[in-house]
This record gives sequence, structure tokens and C-alpha cells, in this order.
Amino acid sequence: MENLIPNDWHTLLTSEVIKSYFKALEGEISAQYLTKTIYPDRQSIFKAFYLCPFADVRVVILGQDPYHGVGQAHGLSFSVPGEQKLPPSLRNIYKELESDLGQTANTSGDLTHWAKQGVLLLNSTLTVEAGLPASHQGLGWETFTDAVIAKISKAKEHVVFLLWGKFAQEKKSLINETKHLVLTAPHPSPFSAYTGFFGCKHFSQTNEYLKQHGSKPINW
Repeated sequence: MENLIPNDWHTLLTSEVIKSYFKALEGEISAQYLTKTIYPDRQSIFKAFYLCPFADVRVVILGQDPYHGVGQAHGLSFSVPGEQKLPPSLRNIYKELESDLGQTANTSGDLTHWAKQGVLLLNSTLTVEAGLPASHQGLGWETFTDAVIAKISKAKEHVVFLLWGKFAQEKKSLINETKHLVLTAPHPSPFSAYTGFFGCKHFSQTNEYLKQHGSKPINW
């Protein structure tokens, strides 16, 4: 599994992947791929890192764990392959995007074009067993992705972190807010979007902050 992490991320995370927890995680996940249906496919576990090299990271959007339905998870938080129906949370993200920026919402749920502009679409847990949400929480992924967030915070400046929902907001302590922008809102799920996600204007705030610090805005 370690060999699936792309070069500049691998260099940054060398000290992490040699730790005992990661070796145990690697063994457990590898065994599960042999005996169960696990999402995303093995080659897509670190897709967010491939599409958004460390050097390019300008925005981080943190999700919880991959979609657990057939054909949905492909390694990017909140994203699904283009032929898939829009999940409810992503549909609400598009509604807020349309309201905030006045642009027509995308009909595809594939957020690859965000990732290629420097948006790290990171799930806290990078794998899941089919039909069993949160089934891989507590295996060690959270330790790994917490380290990713902390290393981004330490090594870079002027990154925007979008933390939607209580789970994501618990990661706030990992981020140095004196040199990064942290924006929080309720989760875009239908259960909570109307309690403050709608109207949060995170997309326009992100672009304004990026421009203020000499970086190109994201073409959402």
C-alpha cells in the first residue's frame, strides 16, 4: 500500500509510513482486499494525492469515509464517477456553489477538475467495506490523515481548509490558523445543510483569500 503513495507525498510522509500503526494498517487492508469487497479499488486509495500533488495544495476539503455503494467511491471526498447519480451531500454542495457564485451547477459528480487545481479532496478514512459505512474507522487511517493535515499546516502557507460538520471540525486543532484560513460550517448532508451550510459562502471566501495571497482562484 505504501508504494501507491505518489512521489512528493511519499517524501513528505516517509516518517509516517514506517511507523508500526501504518504497517499494521497496511497488513489489515491488504488482507481485506483479498477476502471482501472494499471500496475504492486498491489503485484509487491515494487518488486524491495523485491528482493533487503536495506542491500544488491550495485548498483542503475533508470528508469522513468513502461511499460504500457500488461504483461510487473513487478516491476523492464527496466525489463520484461521472456516470453515477449525485449523492445528496454533493447535490447540496452544488446548490450552495450555485447560490454563492451564481454559476450553473455541474451535472457530473466527478470533482477531478477541483483536484487538478490544487483542491485536496481528503477523506479521513481512505477505505470502506461494501455496504458498511464507517467499517474501516479505527484501523489507523485517521492517524495517517491527521498527519497529512498537520504536515500541510506546518510546511505550507495560505491554504484554505473547508471543515464541514462536527467530524471535520474536530481536525481544526491540527491547523495553524495564523498562516492558513479555516472555514467551518454544518455538513452538507440533507440532515444538516439547512442549519448553516446553505449560505456559508465558502467558495467565494476561498477564492477571495487565494487572490489576496497571490494565488489563482479555483474554477469551481
